[in-house]
Amino acid sequence: MKITSEDRAALLAIIERFPRRRVILLGDLVADEYVYGEIARVSREAPVLILKQRERQVAPGGGANAANNLADLGAQVIPVGVVGDDETGDALLRYFQEKGVSTRHVMRLRGHRTPTKSRILGGLSHWQRQQIVRVDREPVQLPAKEVRRRLTRSVLPLLRASSALLVSDYGYGSTDAREVDFLRRREARAPLPVAVDSRYDLLAYKNVTTATPNEPEVEAAFGQTVGRDLERLHALGRKLLRRQGLEALLVTRGRDGMVLFERRREPRHLSVFGSDQAVDVTGAGDTVIAAYTLALGAGASFLHAAMVANCAGGLVVMKRGTASVTGGEIMEAIRNA
Repeated sequence: MKITSEDRAALLAIIERFPRRRVILLGDLVADEYVYGEIARVSREAPVLILKQRERQVAPGGGANAANNLADLGAQVIPVGVVGDDETGDALLRYFQEKGVSTRHVMRLRGHRTPTKSRILGGLSHWQRQQIVRVDREPVQLPAKEVRRRLTRSVLPLLRASSALLVSDYGYGSTDAREVDFLRRREARAPLPVAVDSRYDLLAYKNVTTATPNEPEVEAAFGQTVGRDLERLHALGRKLLRRQGLEALLVTRGRDGMVLFERRREPRHLSVFGSDQAVDVTGAGDTVIAAYTLALGAGASFLHAAMVANCAGGLVVMKRGTASVTGGEIMEAIRNA
């Protein structure tokens, strides 16, 4: 991604405003669990490796990861969602409380299972550990409609003193397009940027400010494959922008960077920031929408917000596991770009 001296000054000024911004994170709070083991021997029961567990970590995932990135970028973040009365729910709440992030608007549901993605990693002593398998533990039932509406109503009094709203919909039922439309209509006289990341229900969200799907999610929405066909990508991006009533659309493309769509503008391609050989892409989309939303809340144009997000994404994929980036890291990278 090329950065002119004029853009560099603008981007640095945007990031300097991050600590004075408050962002609401409404969505699915997920736990990312990492179990690290050392290869001990081959099992006698089956031709599989036996790992001797050495370490276990629980990190914020999904919407919780986006909230964690917002906090590390310097924003005051207010996570709004649900966790279960289980061990991973306890771990998520404890993580945010130790970080100074308020969990006042996080509901604990009795009998609910906190969505947890457990990654088992193994290796020989002093060797790089590799992921062997992932085990997902998901709620048996989604939160009831009444729970979603209670979460939505808890957001209402927060909107006027906030800079942006980030919606993280991973399909676990903490919110949906109907709830976001309820918020949008109630605050129509004092609109703020609303950015949506929806894994499975992108086409349900209409008339919000912007969305950040990845290319496979755009393909799934329309049942078409893009591949190397940029004209098809442009056609689908314009269609999505128009059909959903968005002001802007940021499509992430992995090692091929991003494409920004805006009304009455040609699509703008941003090449990947830094190396295209990612170390770990886990949670990168959460980092991208966190930086993008916060930049919009700090007064950035869509292009400058996309550039900040592109830089954040390029930095976070060079870290292992579910990671985050800081405002200082982005500023240093932009100065050296």
